[in-house]
Amino acid sequence: MVFKQIAGLIARRIVFNKKPGDRVSTGERVGLIKFGSRVDVLFGPEWEIAVRPGMRVAAGSSVIARRRDGGQAHGT
Repeated sequence: MVFKQIAGLIARRIVFNKKPGDRVSTGERVGLIKFGSRVDVLFGPEWEIAVRPGMRVAAGSSVIARRRDGGQAHGT
């Protein structure tokens, strides 16, 4: 899984606590996005997407995908 934090045009405010290649545990906070910025999340074929376009998700509580093999993610 890969995710990108993309700053909005107006405020450009992203606070990020990780470096490329760092592992992230389930539910771990990695940063904060403010003022209209966004996160793109890219999943490989081993993931089943649990949300659809237009659905609202909440950071830290919404499940957006599950591993198809039912295995634990790295770092958990």
